[in-house]
Amino acid sequence: MSKLGDDELGLILNWITDLNDRRSFSEVCKQWLRVEGLNRSSLRLLEPDALLQVLPRFPNLVTFETSKFITDADLSFLAQTCPKIEVINLSLKTPREISYQFDEVLIFDNVGDEGLCALAKGCPKLSKVLLRRRKNIGNFGAVSLLNLSHNLTYLDLGFCSLVSDQALEAIGSANLISVLSLQGCSLITDRGLGFLANGSSSKTMKRLNLAECDRITDFGVSLLEQMCCLVELNLAECGPKVTDIGGLSIAAIQSLKRLNMSWLVNVSDHTLVALAENCLNLEMVDLTGCDLVTGAGIRAFAGHKCLEALVLRSCFNVSDSDVVHIVLRCQFLKSVVLDKGLRIWMLPQTQESISRFAELVWA
Repeated sequence: MSKLGDDELGLILNWITDLNDRRSFSEVCKQWLRVEGLNRSSLRLLEPDALLQVLPRFPNLVTFETSKFITDADLSFLAQTCPKIEVINLSLKTPREISYQFDEVLIFDNVGDEGLCALAKGCPKLSKVLLRRRKNIGNFGAVSLLNLSHNLTYLDLGFCSLVSDQALEAIGSANLISVLSLQGCSLITDRGLGFLANGSSSKTMKRLNLAECDRITDFGVSLLEQMCCLVELNLAECGPKVTDIGGLSIAAIQSLKRLNMSWLVNVSDHTLVALAENCLNLEMVDLTGCDLVTGAGIRAFAGHKCLEALVLRSCFNVSDSDVVHIVLRCQFLKSVVLDKGLRIWMLPQTQESISRFAELVWA
């Protein structure tokens, strides 16, 4: 039998999906090792120190992920070695055992704008980029990425604390962005939301996370009413300057399916009534810590045709009878989340009545 060539081995490898089996395949001989590397489409790097040695084996990577600290030089090398990358996840997960002080030292060696620019130049097919907690990423890197990556649809800049309204101006002009996370980007203001609402991205944006952007106010939130394709919106912990004025504008977005308004302490029943009346596609509402919300607001959802999940943690003006009322009258409701501190105060028979129709979760 003639020796199998790279093409034949590649065809065989395509039938092997188990990661352990593919690893065994690569250990047969040097030829099989090379073929496995050429056919590898995704890589999760656990040891950044090995990046320079490992990457040349995988020139056809489409997906790359690491949650470890890497440098601008590392990212530049990745772009040069693997130009076909479409999805890159650099979201940083700091181990609990690393102290805050040590973390601050490591940030200086963390990837920043220079590395992001090199990535954007070297990988023109980028479509999904996650940069969560990469604190050296700022406006220059974000703008360069948006200007060079014409296929970009998914961007996570969560907790990139140097990102401000300047980056949002570039995002607003992007034609394909459908998922955007700006959680914890505390420099963002109403001006930045204006760029999003008035730009071309307002016609494509489906998921927007603005949680912990505490400089925004009702004025900026009201502008989001123009984002007619928005399906998911997160406004959790955006501060006391977001009130029912902004809430009523949000209720005008009829495409909404998931809405998080956690800890918006100045949002009341007026917003809930408007949401129940206008957002007929709404499937999930998180009202954790909304002090002004009462049973009257919750009861407004009675008869809602799509509501599946209702989160009422730390909503102490909502009674167990209000919960029973909404559970009995929302036929598609699947779960209700209540504050675990209230569990001892709710009668067992009441808990049983609720659980017959929807999952009762204590959190």
